[in-house]
Amino acid sequence: MGIIRSCFSFMVGTTFGVYLAQNYNVPNIRKLTNTSVVVAKHIEENYRKPKKDDSE
Repeated sequence: MGIIRSCFSFMVGTTFGVYLAQNYNVPNIRKLTNTSVVVAKHIEENYRKPKKDDSE
């Protein structure tokens, strides 16, 4: 009975996810993640402290 319970919850979740994706405007998570990584890199490059030169 343990396998049936775990498979049932997985199948219900998958079915619900497919229903939501087909009937509603769900954002693409991969694209959203890549965009936020690019923005974070841009902010880090602009606001990073300058490196100290030890040669002086």
